[in-house]
Amino acid sequence: MKKRSLVESFNYAIEGLIHTLKTQRNMRIHFAFGIGVIILGIYLNLDRVDLMLLLSAITFVFVAEMLNTSIELSVDIFTKEFHHLAKMAKDIAAACVFIAVIYAVIVGYLVFFKSPEMFKLSDGLLKIRQSPWHITFITLILIFALVITLKVVFHKGAPLRGGMPSGHAAFGFSIWTATVFLTNNVIIVILVFIMALLLARSRIRKGLHNVWEVIVGSVIGVLITTLAFQLLSR
Repeated sequence: MKKRSLVESFNYAIEGLIHTLKTQRNMRIHFAFGIGVIILGIYLNLDRVDLMLLLSAITFVFVAEMLNTSIELSVDIFTKEFHHLAKMAKDIAAACVFIAVIYAVIVGYLVFFKSPEMFKLSDGLLKIRQSPWHITFITLILIFALVITLKVVFHKGAPLRGGMPSGHAAFGFSIWTATVFLTNNVIIVILVFIMALLLARSRIRKGLHNVWEVIVGSVIGVLITTLAFQLLSR
């Protein structure tokens, strides 16, 4: 068996996640809620311990849902006919997801409702203005999700390699755009732009992307980052 490279292993893992999202409605619901909760937690400037609790609970649900899907597929490989043991195996796997969801709900309740001040929008806006790295973090998450989604839509390239659009170009020009908003130092802005340009050019030289894919990725990085800073830092 051919030994997989690290990038290939990551690609297979992401393809497994994408397959679960495409075929399992519950996973899509969990994923949407999970991303929303993390963004809300960052927006409200939760401390690191609370964010780690939320991340752990959400990860627990994701892992349980994917294990449930794996068990269902494994059972279906061995039998297509009804069998009470096969049903029991699927029911137990589903129970794991149920317990994980209950745990996540309890953690979310304890984290978000421990202080009424958490839900004051004025406080949230003030905190996010004082912490621009939060905006950058949210932006990078959005860009990553959008790039993976577009690669799935266009059916070209692997999640972390090649395809439409170029994720590297998107991240490079996103960081450059964030730098424009966060600093008045022209030299730093120019240097970061050159680095983003070299990164995008390297993807073309290596044959991983064509010019159009790199341009689209760069535009996505600039537009999403600009939109995020304009909406969240006003």
